[in-house]
Amino acid sequence: MADVAVAKSWRDELPSLVEDSGTMFAGDAIEISTPTFSTPAFEENEIGKTKGPLTEASRRLTGLNKFLPEDRDPVHAWPVIFFVFILSLSALSVNSKQDASGKLGKQVYIHPPSATRVLLPDGRNMAYHEIGVPPDRARYSVIAPHGFLSSRLGGIPGVKVSLLEEFGIRLVTYDLPGFGESDPHPGRNLNSSALDMQYLADALGVNSKFWVLGYSSGAIHAWAAMKFIPDRVASVAMFAPFVNPYESSMTKEEMRGTWNKFPNLLDYFYHRTFLSGKHGQITKVLISEPAFEEFWHRDVEESIRQGSTKPFIEEAALQVSNWGFSLVDLQVQEKCSGKGILSWLKFGYGQVTCELTGFLGPVHIWQGLDDQVVPHQMTDYVARILPRVVVHKLPDEGHFSYFFLCDECHRQMFLTVFGSPQGPLEDNNEAPTEGDGEQETTNLDFGSRMRGKSFTITNY
Repeated sequence: MADVAVAKSWRDELPSLVEDSGTMFAGDAIEISTPTFSTPAFEENEIGKTKGPLTEASRRLTGLNKFLPEDRDPVHAWPVIFFVFILSLSALSVNSKQDASGKLGKQVYIHPPSATRVLLPDGRNMAYHEIGVPPDRARYSVIAPHGFLSSRLGGIPGVKVSLLEEFGIRLVTYDLPGFGESDPHPGRNLNSSALDMQYLADALGVNSKFWVLGYSSGAIHAWAAMKFIPDRVASVAMFAPFVNPYESSMTKEEMRGTWNKFPNLLDYFYHRTFLSGKHGQITKVLISEPAFEEFWHRDVEESIRQGSTKPFIEEAALQVSNWGFSLVDLQVQEKCSGKGILSWLKFGYGQVTCELTGFLGPVHIWQGLDDQVVPHQMTDYVARILPRVVVHKLPDEGHFSYFFLCDECHRQMFLTVFGSPQGPLEDNNEAPTEGDGEQETTNLDFGSRMRGKSFTITNY
């Protein structure tokens, strides 16, 4: 028992795992060669050379399995986390190699600190950025957590300030712990992520409900807000949202469809961006837009500002570990007081007090059917278990094309979520809007008004 008396966290184990496998991880200098994905033919003596290191790596990963929930298959989960660790090392290392096309990539540049920060109740500082209408004239306050390899500069890429003003929107984005200029948060989970969002809203004077926008892997924090702080969230909009591939309610077909492509998101970044401290090619289509390339480079430069791999590993672990809830928990259901025969008698002869549970606000999801990063099977699963969610399927759209630098797309999104534009608040006597504009989903409006209120079912 003495051998297991002191347990290391996976944060401590992963660097030592990489070090033992031959990758240098010492001090500030990180040297790692760009990996290749060819499959060489191994001779018998070569297998003998790798048997020892592979056995040791297997032993270490087996010991780390205790940090995964019991229903997680390490064959799937740990390769994802380990892959992100290698990705992070590659993004943070610096050398003078060229990319695969033979073109010199643009050097990654860490800009001087520029963020405004707020102090959270636990003493951490959170960096944030806001655009749109001033706080005192905001009709709608939208908070947008960023995704993997992004930062507070992500937000809604290319959204026009004039469009935000037309709808009276105050858009607030922030750096997740350890990203950009936000302090790290060891041991963070999705519950703490939702509370961070609430604390930020409180610090910025958002006293009414706010809207949450989640893109790609940033959607896991939107799901968390729906679960842990539902009374503060008016509505949620998501684009190509990530779903935990271990959702217990997934059918075998849905899980197979998810895992056949997952983790293409990580593979995409790994092959095309920010390897060895250089900006690589993004895609043939998007690279033709200088504005996209400039935005993309600046956003990722900010995300790796602190030079630490930990936030990337933490974010990957959150994606494939136990979220503390299932999406099924967000279903709107009637929960009635009392159990057993007494409750049955009350229902038959008297009155039963019930209340609505789950997330009662409107939820909109936009999903490109040609998305090669986040498979559309994830959204299909959401539509099955959360029938109140409104899914907008986008033929011929990919992971970036609808959300990035598309004025008409942004306008259509705002029209869907907020209804006709009403502009900023005219004066301080006009209260911020807490409804959902001109939504046609009136049953969701009723649910929002009924949250936390009991109602009575009477049999005649």
